[in-house]
Amino acid sequence: MLDAIGVAQLDDLVASVPAELRARAQLRLEAGRSEAEVAAEASALAELNRGARGFASFLGGGFYRHYVPAAVSAVLSRAEFATAYTPYQPEASQGTTQAIFEFQTLIALLTGLDLANASMYDGASAVAEAVLMARRVTGKRRLVALARSLWPDYRETVQTYLSAFGDLETVEIPYDDTTGLLRLDRLESLPGKELLCAVAGYPNGFGTIEPLGKIAEIVHRHDALLVSATAEALALALLKPPGELGADIAVGEGQSFGLGLNFGGPGLGFMACRSEHVRQMPGRLVGQTRDRQGRQAFCLTLAAREQHIRRERATSNICTNHSLCALAATVYLSLLGKHGLRELAERNVQLAHQAATRLEQRGVRRRFSGPFFNEFALALDDPAGRQTIAERAGLLFGPALGESYPELAQSALISVTETNDSQQIERLCAALATREAP
Repeated sequence: MLDAIGVAQLDDLVASVPAELRARAQLRLEAGRSEAEVAAEASALAELNRGARGFASFLGGGFYRHYVPAAVSAVLSRAEFATAYTPYQPEASQGTTQAIFEFQTLIALLTGLDLANASMYDGASAVAEAVLMARRVTGKRRLVALARSLWPDYRETVQTYLSAFGDLETVEIPYDDTTGLLRLDRLESLPGKELLCAVAGYPNGFGTIEPLGKIAEIVHRHDALLVSATAEALALALLKPPGELGADIAVGEGQSFGLGLNFGGPGLGFMACRSEHVRQMPGRLVGQTRDRQGRQAFCLTLAAREQHIRRERATSNICTNHSLCALAATVYLSLLGKHGLRELAERNVQLAHQAATRLEQRGVRRRFSGPFFNEFALALDDPAGRQTIAERAGLLFGPALGESYPELAQSALISVTETNDSQQIERLCAALATREAP
C-alpha cells in the first residue's frame, strides 16, 4: 500500500504534523500489560480531552441537534436493514421497498407536493439536482436565480454542477439588509423569458422564513419554476408546506429526522415535486401495486437505471439513495406522528424566541428582523472572541457568518432546539453579554 501511494514508510503519512506534537503522541505503555490494563490507560488518556457532550451546544448552520429516540437505532441495527444494499429484487426485499415507500409518503405530506423520490445524498446535492430537473422541464432557458440568503454550501454545489453546462448562467438575488429576506424587487427585475428557475431557502441560511408565496407569484409570472430548499426539516412541521405556497420542487436536508450530528454526516437529501414533472425527477421511486394474487406489493418504478444507457442525456447520475438514513427518518417520523412532530416544532420555536428575547434584554441584538424558526443571526462585535468566551463557559455557538458573507463579519448564527433548556439559555446570555476580553 505504501508503494501504491508513493511513500517510503508509515511515518511519512503524518510528516505534516509538527515533530514536537508527534513526539508527545507516543503511547508509553509497559511491555506485557493485559488488554484490560491497556484499555484502562487509553480511557484515562481520552478523559483528558473535552468531549462534545461536555458542552451545551447552540451550533447550527445546516445541521441540527435533536433528540433521537432509542427505537430509531434499534430498527436500523436489524440485519435485514443494515446489510441491504438496494431493492433491485423486490420479491426479496419487500421490507426495504415498503420502508422507502413510507418515506416518500411522509416527505410528500410534509412538503405539500404530489410525490417524493426515495431520497438523495444530502441537501446540497438535492438542490443541484432540482436545478437540473427544472432545466429539463422548462427547456432551453439559461438563467438560474439563487437567493444569496440560501445556504452557502447549497449555492456552491449548484455552481459546481452547472459548471459543466456552458449554456447556463447563475445570478444571485441579494437579501434585504434589515430583514434578511430575499429582495423581491430584484427578483422581479430579472429577464423573464430567460429565467429557468429560482431557488430560495425555507427557512434561509440566516434562519429567517422567506415569503415563499410572494416569491412563487413572481417566478410563475415568468413561466419559471420555484425550488424551495430546507436545511432544518423540522420547520416543515409548523410552516405552511412549500407546495401549498407555490413551490414546484421542494428539496432539503432530512438530518433533523432521526439522524445524529455524527461530526457532519451522513446526511439525507429529500426531493418532492408535482406529478406532471415526475418523469424528470432524478433518482428512484418506489410504487405500490398488487401481485397476481391481489396482495399489496412494492416495487421500483420510473427507475430504469437509465444513466447506464443514456449517459449525458440521463435525468441524473444518482444511481441509488440513502436508504438507511431514509429508514431512520421514517422510523422517527412514525414514532412522533403528526401531532408529536408539530409539538416538537412548537417547542423549538418557543425556546429559540425565548433565547432571542433574553439576549435582547442583555444588549445582544438579532442581526435581522425577519421571522425565524429555531435559528437566528446575532450582531456581535467580535464573533471569534465571543466564541472563545462561550467555550470557557462550556458553551458552543456558531458558525460565524463572515467566511461565507464578508459583509456579515460581525455576525454569527445561534440555533436553539429541544436539546437546550432555560438554564443553558441563561448561561449563553451571560457569556455573550460579558465584557470580558477573549
